[in-house]
Amino acid sequence: MQADLQARRLDAAKRTKGTSSSTIYRLVLDTAARMIDKGCHLLEFGAGTGSLVRMLRAAGFAHITAADILPRPNDLDGVSWIQRDLNEPLPAPDGAYDAVVSTEVIEHLENPRAVFRELGRVLRPGGHLLLTTPNQESVRSLLSLVVRGHYVDFLDSSYPAHISAVLRMDLSRMCAEGGFEPPRFFYTDVGSLPAAPHMTWQQVSAGLLRGRRFSDTLAMTSRKRR
Repeated sequence: MQADLQARRLDAAKRTKGTSSSTIYRLVLDTAARMIDKGCHLLEFGAGTGSLVRMLRAAGFAHITAADILPRPNDLDGVSWIQRDLNEPLPAPDGAYDAVVSTEVIEHLENPRAVFRELGRVLRPGGHLLLTTPNQESVRSLLSLVVRGHYVDFLDSSYPAHISAVLRMDLSRMCAEGGFEPPRFFYTDVGSLPAAPHMTWQQVSAGLLRGRRFSDTLAMTSRKRR
């Protein structure tokens, strides 16, 4: 049974290749540059095939550890790599990292609360957490919930890759339970139209429709309590 579970998780990771959109990467890189010291020891929790690792290194972050169920890419050198099912604890000591970046990962994992506790364990006091996940409170996602019975990024077409939908209140509660300060939320300001995902609210409104109701992705920052 455990072997079958591991195989399903690995297969789901291979399907998505652990990559996110350029919009999400820009938001994460801009936010990381403002809030995280480039000389710190940074963990990318859910590194996929290393796309964001390469961007972080190019941005000047020199001490990066990457963790993912996928193996280290052959062309990625100079980065510590932990190949690990992220549903399981990391082989790292308490307080090992100054910052954690996790991009579009929490929705793939079975127990987000356990994940937050683990991230709180490996972060030093005062360390930064930067996380993104699909925004369940957008107009498109809420309409999908009403009409189709589930949030738009968790319909059958996204399963079994996306399995855990979390809201802002869930994230706030998990921060409190995991030893983090109250989180700050912000958005990509890029959101697909219902039934027309090739178009965005921003295109049809000349950029006026933004924020929580009109973004596909939610970002969150917090710090581990001292």
